[in-house]
Amino acid sequence: MSAGRRIAFLHTGVVVIAPVIERARAALPDATFVNYLDDRIVADLGDPERAASVPDRVADLVRAARSAGAEVVMLTCSSISDLAAPVAAAVGIPVLRIDEAMADAAVATGDRIAVLATLRTTCAPTVGLLRERAALAGRDPQIIEEVVEGAFAAVSSGDRTTHDRLVAAAVERVGAAVDVVVLAQASMASAAEAAHVGVPVLTSIASGVDRLRHSVDSGGRTVYAEGDRP
Repeated sequence: MSAGRRIAFLHTGVVVIAPVIERARAALPDATFVNYLDDRIVADLGDPERAASVPDRVADLVRAARSAGAEVVMLTCSSISDLAAPVAAAVGIPVLRIDEAMADAAVATGDRIAVLATLRTTCAPTVGLLRERAALAGRDPQIIEEVVEGAFAAVSSGDRTTHDRLVAAAVERVGAAVDVVVLAQASMASAAEAAHVGVPVLTSIASGVDRLRHSVDSGGRTVYAEGDRP
């Protein structure tokens, strides 16, 4: 990658910015990263009067990233991952999904997948992404989903310990009946190490940033991921 390459991340929560950027700097040391945050998107997705505004807001932030020189944008929130392709088409630069590589790994791991989220708005997009990637792989997995009550409130208030304890307990409970557990949100990644379970527990930050790195070839040309070409 050439020095000065600019990559933008679009976040819906401040808690994921630091771990995403830490991983991105390790993977792409010569790049410049720009963070865009709209911390009302998740709440507004659950508001019938405001949910319709979210696609345009995401597109506006991606346009701002393009104007600032970014050549690729990564969405770090699974609740808006289904907007990647239409926004890429509208704005004209690649828009990647941080959870796509995780979904591919889950589909490849087994036919019984558990999706855990701390927000109800994340379940449907994550299950939809798994179905999309499974169809591309010629698979038809059984998918169960569950919201870990209380975990989002804990992490939002700064109580990472309680968040991780609640999520880890859910992982251990559902993990006994599936082949793989998917932690739907990037903010849940820290809980994976706290769980003791005999199946893989997949998170999105590491695999998502690795896919971002692979999406740019050595010749300095951004390579579009599946479904992201405008």
